[in-house]
Amino acid sequence: MRRNAPQPTQRWLPVVADLVCVLVFALGGKTSHEASASDWVVAAIVWPYALAVVLAHAGLLLRGRQPRRIWPEGVVVLAVTYVLGMVLRVLSGRGIAVGFLVVAVLFLALTMVGWRCVVQLLLRGRTSRTS
Repeated sequence: MRRNAPQPTQRWLPVVADLVCVLVFALGGKTSHEASASDWVVAAIVWPYALAVVLAHAGLLLRGRQPRRIWPEGVVVLAVTYVLGMVLRVLSGRGIAVGFLVVAVLFLALTMVGWRCVVQLLLRGRTSRTS
């Protein structure tokens, strides 16, 4: 077993963190644009991106990669989530506007890469204190 390989329970943490990012994105979209709509709207917004997150993580895990790292794994998860999520959104009949494309990539990049930056800083701090 590799020295820095995550424990089985830790393998799910990056998936959950990215799914939370996507859920917050969907909740924000509903609140901003469809506040009076029913809660099913969140599911309609979130499913394409959630499926993309799961597929991106599955691909990385099959290759033995650690999805919590920023580069290249975190960027790959972000790119797959954004591109595949948009494709699935369009195929499901929901529209995309230029403004939505920009807001989506900025929000997803900030949150999905952001939590990885925080984890890396915390791990560096822990490593420097123990050495």
